Amino acid sequence: MCISTGEAVFSGTIAYCGRRHHPVHGLIHVLGYQNTAVNLADGPNAMLLHLPAGQLTPRHFLSAGRTGDVLHRMVAAVEPAPAAVDDIAWMSAEPQPVQIFDHDVYTVILAAGPTAVPAALQRVPPHRRPTLDPDLLHFYADRFPSHTIAVCCFDNADAQRAKPLLLWYPPLDPDRLTVPALDSHTGAAPDLDASVPVDHWVLFSTDQAPSSWGAPVVYPGEMRHHLRAFLPATIVGRHYGGGQTLPNGDFTISHRDLLNGDLDRIERLQPPRR
Repeated sequence: MCISTGEAVFSGTIAYCGRRHHPVHGLIHVLGYQNTAVNLADGPNAMLLHLPAGQLTPRHFLSAGRTGDVLHRMVAAVEPAPAAVDDIAWMSAEPQPVQIFDHDVYTVILAAGPTAVPAALQRVPPHRRPTLDPDLLHFYADRFPSHTIAVCCFDNADAQRAKPLLLWYPPLDPDRLTVPALDSHTGAAPDLDASVPVDHWVLFSTDQAPSSWGAPVVYPGEMRHHLRAFLPATIVGRHYGGGQTLPNGDFTISHRDLLNGDLDRIERLQPPRR
């Protein structure tokens, strides 16, 4: 359930989107993303995420720190199953057309648009620098012109020990929660006419829900207050898998339907065709 710059197999994906009013940043969406990656490319690889937000900076990325299981705790809340350092290399908080920084096992290229990515790749360390198909960048430029593009570059040796990606942003549409889920694991642009196999949890939250809504999430007592301020008290979600296939696309739900707890209203969303 993601797009990679080279051949790879991704499994056990957990994708989360939450809507909340942060005491400092106001109305935001928080995205969480984690999976198990098996890199089949000859060299480094990368995951690409299209984020429904304007230009972001490294400060929008949250370090999971010692709480690397935070998304698994959310899954456990929905359906209970029978020590680290904050290593973000901080840069200026001022928006720039393209920014490069380290986050967990990734070197992240954060770009206001895909046209800035090819030159930025030359600044990625060689052991994490993937080869990127120009057609894939053309796809993003055509289908997601208003989105920020995150290229999360990883080394073969690091692929399976990544902590969850967590980040917050002022959303383009505050009343629609969307998680990037377009699928293409070959390095080519995704086939929008394809049905793709799924193996993942999709989770949502909102801090405007009543106390009886959703399932409570249990966090460790040592979780940092800074991180806890971005995370939900309760969660809802649905598992997709068991040999199931779905039309290629993202997952989305309106805030109204989410408040009503109607997960049957989760939709597969495709980018507009031009």
